[in-house]
Order: sequence, then structure tokens, then C-alpha cells
Amino acid sequence: MAARTNLILTDRATTPVDHIFTPDGTDANGVHLFSNKVGVPASFSKFSAKLSPGKGKARATLKLVVPITQTQVINGVSNPVVVRTAYGEVSLTFDMLSTAQERADLVGMLASSLLESQTQIDDMVVNLSDIY
Repeated sequence: MAARTNLILTDRATTPVDHIFTPDGTDANGVHLFSNKVGVPASFSKFSAKLSPGKGKARATLKLVVPITQTQVINGVSNPVVVRTAYGEVSLTFDMLSTAQERADLVGMLASSLLESQTQIDDMVVNLSDIY
């Protein structure tokens, strides 16, 4: 069992930026919460992780929520406003008889599918261009 620490998630900017998500505890449903505390609270990106064992299977669910804010000026008063939000979710389900290597292989292949070099998948999710 790993101890909860900061998560460092790197984006794909021209000059990649590390985003540090600090632990925020666990909610009532056993979801481990993290946030990237940059700017005002409305603009904090959030990451969550949950492990749900049961009925011969174990399910791990990871979620990332990234709000985009802009400064809105009304009557000379500037306020940050969330103008859109991006959501990402990964759900992995493993049989309780699976080996650590089988689980590691699936995680590795899934992570590999999200690399920029996987052009058909990257074009679909980044450029919203379907595969033909």
C-alpha cells in the first residue's frame, strides 16, 4: 500500500509544465482527492482515485477535472469565471485472480495508447478528428 503524497502530472505544452496535485483527504465514499491549488479555488484542477474491490473483481477509477477560467469585468469589478471544464476518466477492472504482471501490462498498454506518437488515437482525442 502506497502512502498518499503529491502527484506530479505533466501536460503536453510546448514547454511541458508539471502540475502538482496535493492530497485533500478521502470523501465519504472512499475516493482519494487531490487538487492543483493554483489561482482561485474555482480554478483548481481536481484528481481523484478510488479502488473498489468486490465479487471477484477489483475496479480502479481515476478522474481528472480541469476548469478553464477567464477574468470577467462587470461594472469595473474583475472576477474569475469558469468558462468551460475538461473531464477525463480512466476505469480499470481486474479479476481477483489476475497477476501483478497482467495488471501492469494492461496499464502500460493503456498509457501507451495515450502517447502523442499514437497518432490516430491522439488525433481523435486532441483534435476531435474521428478515425476513418
